[in-house]
Amino acid sequence: FETVTPDKIKEMEPHLTETFAGGLFMSDPVSVADPGAVGKAYGDLFVKRGGAVLRGEARTLSQTTGGFEVLGEDGVISGRECVVCLGPWSDDVVRKLGFWIPLGVKRGYHMHYSAKGNATLNRPLLDTDNGYVLTPMSKGLRITTGAEFALRDVAPTPVQLDKVEPAARKLFPLDTRVETEPWLGRRPCLPDMLPAIGPIPGIKGLWANFGHHHLGFTLGPVTGRLVAEMMTGGNAFTDPAPYRPDRFA
Repeated sequence: FETVTPDKIKEMEPHLTETFAGGLFMSDPVSVADPGAVGKAYGDLFVKRGGAVLRGEARTLSQTTGGFEVLGEDGVISGRECVVCLGPWSDDVVRKLGFWIPLGVKRGYHMHYSAKGNATLNRPLLDTDNGYVLTPMSKGLRITTGAEFALRDVAPTPVQLDKVEPAARKLFPLDTRVETEPWLGRRPCLPDMLPAIGPIPGIKGLWANFGHHHLGFTLGPVTGRLVAEMMTGGNAFTDPAPYRPDRFA
């Protein structure tokens, strides 16, 4: 990163409406304006290469003499092996099959806004004093909050968003909210903040790939590769031992 002066900040982001003492500029971050579109593109590529996307109720997963089966929209789906990658809902499935893991969640919120007039934002901004990020997305300008410690399924309490929105409006000419209600995300976390990747002990053919906390979008492809290499008996590109699902036993 590099330090930037108030004049440089104004040059980089001319529509900011506050004056800063200075800032830190990270010159090589990667930002995605539409994560959902990226996920859909991966799914389309999977199908194009011969895969099939089937929908069903994951919580119906059960073990059979030949592997596993789950109730799908068009009937029973069966397979010799199964990978559980259901994020914060993963323990609902593995616990029913007899495996306990201390999976918790950290929740967070975001909301999209339109901009007033011709105002534009060129890059994500982190307001460290107030604890939020303002970033340009395909749906509008997104405000993201910090972490909320709450049970996974309790009602939303977006108080953080309500508190930081006035600060963001002082920083940039935001207009109206795009959505009626804020998005709520549930980030699956394990005590050591590492994911669970690998075979689940005592349940032959069942594999874990969950617990990526805030980095699921970033780590999903690489941990998918790792579990695939383990399942097919190939040489894993990195040591999977730190991510063993039974490390908390």
